[in-house]
Amino acid sequence: MDDAYIDLAKHLDDLPAGFPATDSGVEMRILKRLFTPQEAAIAVGLTMMPEPASAIAERLDMDEPGLSPILERMAKKGLIFSRHKGDKDQYMAAQFIVGIWEYHVNDLDKDLIKDVNEYLPYFMKLSWTKQKTKQLRVIPLSKSISAEMNIMPYEQAEEIIQKQSKIVIAPCICRKEHAMMDKGCNRLLEGCLIFGSGAYYYEKNHLGRSISHEEALRILKTGIEDGLVLQPGNSQKPANICMCCGCCCQILKNLKAYEKPAKIVCSNYYAVINEDDCTACGTCEDRCQVDAITVDEDAAHIDNGRCIGCGLCVVSCDFDAIHMQEKDQAERWIPPENTLKTYLNIAKERGKIK
Repeated sequence: MDDAYIDLAKHLDDLPAGFPATDSGVEMRILKRLFTPQEAAIAVGLTMMPEPASAIAERLDMDEPGLSPILERMAKKGLIFSRHKGDKDQYMAAQFIVGIWEYHVNDLDKDLIKDVNEYLPYFMKLSWTKQKTKQLRVIPLSKSISAEMNIMPYEQAEEIIQKQSKIVIAPCICRKEHAMMDKGCNRLLEGCLIFGSGAYYYEKNHLGRSISHEEALRILKTGIEDGLVLQPGNSQKPANICMCCGCCCQILKNLKAYEKPAKIVCSNYYAVINEDDCTACGTCEDRCQVDAITVDEDAAHIDNGRCIGCGLCVVSCDFDAIHMQEKDQAERWIPPENTLKTYLNIAKERGKIK
């Protein structure tokens, strides 16, 4: 029985995002909570390319009529990803982060939450921070960017939203699980915008609800008012935009533990304070989600090693004492063209493909 979970853990670690092992074995406890032994053995047979049940059945030496309902059940349970193309259902492997964990937003329990919260600092240290290409990136709030700056469309949340043909809004699993553990922050709960095939998957499996462009923009505005950092998928055609807080978001919360979070995010901007205009009111310090700002009796000060370029401090300053600055060209991040190329980059950086 344990062999199925050992094989699954290795399989997940071989996927681009990784699933690193720990000394405590907490990652194995997580898999046993989520997968039956049969489901674990089947999940190993899926790849990151969508395939019909017939191809997966052949790989696993199983009959398609028997496998198809199991794959559909696994997709509904959030263990694998599915999509409908043409007249056929297709299935592909889901990564643990971002993927399987987020797909369990509607069926969390405290034991699973405890295990995942124990595991994620190891995941961040052993996988997320190791490669240059991240799964998510940080984009600035549009109102924080001056008219003189030549910002690309893929760095503007409003532009990203307007280009989508299908949008689903889903609860933020991070704020939901923190609330269940009595550690919530009461910020916007419906804070994850999902696009494209992911949106259809979320809708089909009742993980979120379909919304219009207008409602998506209203939700975006609410998230900004709540002081949330915008983190879209790390490609020029992102599959999602997460709206994140530094107290609950597993990415930002764990990044804050590092001395220089700015070195571990994909971002093209940083904030600068004009101390002559600053009144040391402290609003920017309160709004910063990564503890990049300190305030003394004279002015606020920004630690460039911590600033991730979200722009929250800029739009909250009533004295126009803060502005966004583009990073030098050598430090600028150009995201891959699409999500597939993002994951290919991550896989190459992790040595999983040549």
